Amino acid sequence: MKHIGVIGAGTMGNGIAHIFAQSGYNVRLIDLSEIALEKALATISKNLDRMVAKEKISEIDKTNTLNNIHIFTDMSSAVKGLDLVVEAANENMDIKLKIFSQLDELCDEHTILGSNTSSISITKIASATQRADKVIGIHFMNPVPVMKLVEVIRGYATSDEVTNTIMEVSKSLNKVPVEVNDYPGFVANRILMPMINEAINTLHEGVAKVEEIDTVMMLGMAHPMGPLHLADFIGLDVCLSILEVMYDGFGNQKYAPCPLLVNMVTAGKLGVKSSEGFYDYSEGTKNKKLSAQFSR
Repeated sequence: MKHIGVIGAGTMGNGIAHIFAQSGYNVRLIDLSEIALEKALATISKNLDRMVAKEKISEIDKTNTLNNIHIFTDMSSAVKGLDLVVEAANENMDIKLKIFSQLDELCDEHTILGSNTSSISITKIASATQRADKVIGIHFMNPVPVMKLVEVIRGYATSDEVTNTIMEVSKSLNKVPVEVNDYPGFVANRILMPMINEAINTLHEGVAKVEEIDTVMMLGMAHPMGPLHLADFIGLDVCLSILEVMYDGFGNQKYAPCPLLVNMVTAGKLGVKSSEGFYDYSEGTKNKKLSAQFSR
């Protein structure tokens, strides 16, 4: 396996392209937006510069990594001859089904189709293709170059061969793959999102304020980041989408998104990506301060 395609040049897509390219794979980064692709390359270059400064890689390593990445806006020409495609588009069922239907038609017969989805059923995604045995979940954690975990999610028809291949590919990226089965939220988000949602409910009900809630979880539970700060980092829209998938999938009230979360997403307060969520990031994530709406 040498030739990798990544669909989507956003935060997760550029991170996935980065680690594959740094590990010596030939990477085709695909997005409809030329601007998004150029921004992704700039982000990867900046992240590599940080690694050079910390002496984790050399300048030659940086150059080789960037040379391994090629950008495309036309999917039909980009996916020919690929061994693996990793979809990293928005966490939206309709978008993913459309992409996988197109990939199934355009990709070579041997190509494995992976999704970086954090909650959507791999079995459902595979139903848009004629190669369900070659469809698998490859859930990287954010930030991708830093976080070691990869959830490898088997759909109902995913073959042993494909699963074993992706487990080995993940190890080649210096990641730690964990095989899980296809249930809403998988393992990571099935446990994480109810905790974040409960933290938002705790704020919504006036039990404590933002910093107090985060302080309790950091100092009392040894979490490196409080749940409300983490939600901002993930993206409140992403948190809402995952909770909705689990609520629909399980039909259990404990997964129902907090009304405050719904209202914040509706108002465009999405966290770091919009510069405001539970905290204000207008001066950068290192200088976060309480958002005005919660500091009163």
